[in-house]
Amino acid sequence: MVRHFLSLADQSPEELRALLEIARQVKLNPPAFASACRGQTLAMIFQKPSLRTRVSFEAGIFQLGGQGVYLGPKDIQLHRGESLRDTGRVLSRYCDGLMARVYAHQDILDLAASSTVPVINGLTDLLHPCQVLADLLTIQEKRGQLTGLKLAYVGDGNNMAHSLLYGGAQFGMTVSVVHPRGYAPNPEIVTNARQLAANSGGAVLITEDVEEGVVDADVVYTDVWASMGQEAEHRERVQHFAGYQVNAALMAMARPKALFMHCLPAHRGEEVAAEVIDGPASVVYDQAENRLHAQKAILIRLLGRKHL
Repeated sequence: MVRHFLSLADQSPEELRALLEIARQVKLNPPAFASACRGQTLAMIFQKPSLRTRVSFEAGIFQLGGQGVYLGPKDIQLHRGESLRDTGRVLSRYCDGLMARVYAHQDILDLAASSTVPVINGLTDLLHPCQVLADLLTIQEKRGQLTGLKLAYVGDGNNMAHSLLYGGAQFGMTVSVVHPRGYAPNPEIVTNARQLAANSGGAVLITEDVEEGVVDADVVYTDVWASMGQEAEHRERVQHFAGYQVNAALMAMARPKALFMHCLPAHRGEEVAAEVIDGPASVVYDQAENRLHAQKAILIRLLGRKHL
């Protein structure tokens, strides 16, 4: 059976802990893994452009001894020029793994269903598991643990909120999603996350009350108010999200040494104040770096010569 990396909910807590340990080892001693994916080719499909996802995966597979093949919107036309089923089957004949950054989550599921090689979810409108694996690595580095911590996500109940719910719940964290009315996370995701939290000793809180969600948080997280593809809604969203900016006053509701996190790119003056993202609580660039190490761990697990 082909192993994929599509959602943090698909992985067991033990598998996720193992991935974090591989990522930690890779970060500590990169040369020891320089041939872990020797001779392996990763097709990288991008419906959406990206800085961190493209560079971290392309650099990551190269540093592991393999090669990445970039397939942008002009190189491959999902649904228009060729079906997803045919795309997955053909690329499986050429490459050892596929990473895709797409709009619809069903596309990544269909691609995985038709592929005979591992498929990695580089982002969909529903989930962003690679980012959150890197985030969990960052929190673990900074706080020495995950279990028992509280993470407060403030903003749109989007793909980041969904994957943070899954990731935090898997590790016994308390995850609160603080959102304006009308921007709650997907109810099915919330239900699934609560089931995961029940098994791990974690908890899930969904609230419109900023203080309720942020109080005693060890980590405060936010994302842009209008994601890629939502540009037409920007003005309306800015109005709806007034009062949900992560600024010094909001950070003061959290624990005194709470971390500030953001998946980037960030809009200073909108979802986060410059004083926070550029201040001492911010670990956003550590998060960005850890995309490389966390994704190397995924590549080693799925494509590694020893199948770690």
